[in-house]
Amino acid sequence: MADLLIELFSEEIPARMQARAGEDLKKRMTDGLVEAGLTYAGAHALTTPRRLTLAIEDLLEHSPTVREERKGPKVGAPEKAIEGFLRGAGLSRDQLEERDTPKGAVYFAIIEKPGRPAAEIIAEVLEDTIRNFPWPKSMRWGAGSLRWVRPLHSILCVLTREDGSEVVPLDIDGITSGDATWGHRFMAPARISVTSFEDYAAKLKRAFVVLDPKEREAAIWQDATNQAFASGLEVVDDKGLLAEVAGLVEWPVVLMGSIDAEFLDLPPEVLQTSMKEHQKFFSVKNPKTGRIEKFITVANRETADNGATILAGNQKVLSARLADAKFFWENDLRSIAEPAKNQFVPDALFEGAENNAFVARKGFQNWIAALENVTFHNKLGTQAARIDRIAALAREIAPVVGADADLAEQAAKVAKADLSSEMVYEFPELQGLMGRYYAEAAGLPQEVANACQLHYSPLGPSDEVPTEPVSVAVALADKIDTLTGFWAIDEKPTGSKDPYALRRAALGVIRLVLENDVRFVLSSVIGNAVFSHDLTLRFSNATSKQVPLKDVQVGKLDRATAAELYIQAMGTSDTEAAADEVVSKANDLLSFFHDRLKVFLRDQGIRHDVIDACIAMEGNDDLTLLVKRARALEAFMSSEDGENLLQGFKRANNILSQAEEKDGVEYSYGADKKFIEDAAEAALFDALAANEGAISSAIEAEDFAAAMGGMAALRAPVDAFFEAVQVNSDNQVVRRNRLNLLSQIRKVCGQVADLSRIEG
Repeated sequence: MADLLIELFSEEIPARMQARAGEDLKKRMTDGLVEAGLTYAGAHALTTPRRLTLAIEDLLEHSPTVREERKGPKVGAPEKAIEGFLRGAGLSRDQLEERDTPKGAVYFAIIEKPGRPAAEIIAEVLEDTIRNFPWPKSMRWGAGSLRWVRPLHSILCVLTREDGSEVVPLDIDGITSGDATWGHRFMAPARISVTSFEDYAAKLKRAFVVLDPKEREAAIWQDATNQAFASGLEVVDDKGLLAEVAGLVEWPVVLMGSIDAEFLDLPPEVLQTSMKEHQKFFSVKNPKTGRIEKFITVANRETADNGATILAGNQKVLSARLADAKFFWENDLRSIAEPAKNQFVPDALFEGAENNAFVARKGFQNWIAALENVTFHNKLGTQAARIDRIAALAREIAPVVGADADLAEQAAKVAKADLSSEMVYEFPELQGLMGRYYAEAAGLPQEVANACQLHYSPLGPSDEVPTEPVSVAVALADKIDTLTGFWAIDEKPTGSKDPYALRRAALGVIRLVLENDVRFVLSSVIGNAVFSHDLTLRFSNATSKQVPLKDVQVGKLDRATAAELYIQAMGTSDTEAAADEVVSKANDLLSFFHDRLKVFLRDQGIRHDVIDACIAMEGNDDLTLLVKRARALEAFMSSEDGENLLQGFKRANNILSQAEEKDGVEYSYGADKKFIEDAAEAALFDALAANEGAISSAIEAEDFAAAMGGMAALRAPVDAFFEAVQVNSDNQVVRRNRLNLLSQIRKVCGQVADLSRIEG
């Protein structure tokens, strides 16, 4: 056994590419070695800004000899067939064996592939890995053909055994392999010769290189938090920034600097974003006030003045960056407080607000007016047109979520105003958050300001869900308008492609509904919205004024209603195709919601077939009700009663379906007790009669646990019935009565869910 050490030493590798590159190097090398017959005990990859390192333990020193037997054509077969077989096997005619088989004499070829030394195989696999490495971006340099993320300087490739080590010979475009590497670029740039991974790691540490990125991350975080704690402060947690900074340095030196007092009153998120995006600085806040007061930077070297010069330079650059941020902030506030002269902006949007900050509101509305020149999508009009649609939707949804309709409409109209601000133009990731600050500065109600920030949420499966009613209404309206708009223009997700993040929007709607226990008929809302989009696209220019949603309230959209409304809009009766299409789109979008709900509930441990059984029921467009039903059914199906009743139901359903198909009639009239012959049959009749009403009442009251209890009471009589009774009696009257009894089982159980969709 031997150990293999590989290092690919280059100019600085971008931090965002390092982790993936290390995994790619490990996978390609180990896959190639195993395919060639070299197995190993373990492998791990490490990265720094200048090197990709791979260490493989207990690697075979020689690939095994492989003996392969191939069956060829029959003896006496056409010459061309035999020659083709010989070419494929790489043998001559005299090397073939003739063997008797039940089908006659046949040629066999015995092919032996001798094993090869590990060094030979390693060289081949490593060269292929380097030449075909999957960098997201790569470059060529000099006159060679080799491509790498940055110029590749050296290849270290050492095979270590108990009796010593050897360099695996390799030459790629003039870069020859060796046993040498180099330490820190500034603090220890001398050449280092190594004999094993342990020797390599120890010598690099002495040469001021921390090889393990996780070790660098831990060192940075510990030093940063210790320095902040010593000043009574704390570092703002940012794991993404920590990983990125650890990929920028080989010898991390943590330094804490101060922020000029003139910038301390900027919103903390502005300070944090500016320092992170431009300087890769950590923010240090005062836990008592929440203000960002200092910053942490990570240098790549130690200095004689303990980093004083580095800090001074960083503070100078940071001051220039923060001066820009302060300018944007103050300019935005000024534009709110001092709207452009001679610009008429209606103030109807702000009617009903408790304060009298009239001028501030006028300036804020100027930003909204500017969005008329910003295209949301070439088929869906401008951002201003979209805001009108969202406002109408928010007003419709507000009563359902317990929000004031006027506040919800007002919040929807101003929620995206900050897209016109200079701060959001410079830092797009602050959209929404800056909207809250500016809405507060404009004197708008706090619920409206909060909705400006929260209406984008949730942005992912781990993001928090808004709970304030106004924010919930606007967030739902925003996401539903996005989904219905793109469905109206047939821009739906396909496969893995989802350029408009529609799956995320649908999941956002689902989480907003479920986590706020919202009860509303989703099909009605999306039907209205799809219809509004479609009407606008058909009968007006998408960039002109949209058809107000309040003018097309149709309840649960169906073909007849849609056709009638199209007639009103068009003045013609030729609307059947348009009605069919819009209803199809609305139904397809509802199915999309159901698909996303399946994914969401499967992650919570609810089986897909249980979800399907509930989706098949009436009311599947009330997501909260649907999930309550699914969770209760999942719990019931996980019990012994549920499993046994399911088997009884399936048996009853199968017998009944076969009989109905054979007889050409439907057995759905209910059994008559006077034709009952067996005690088990009578017990089932009584149990169904007793529990049908109870189950029905429980479902009407949405008490699904009680409904499942009624189902559980049927388990024993159903089991006893099938043990004691033959359904297909010779007496046709008795047979029909028993089939009607099975129909009653299907009817009673079918009140809860479509159990035929459950597997098992």
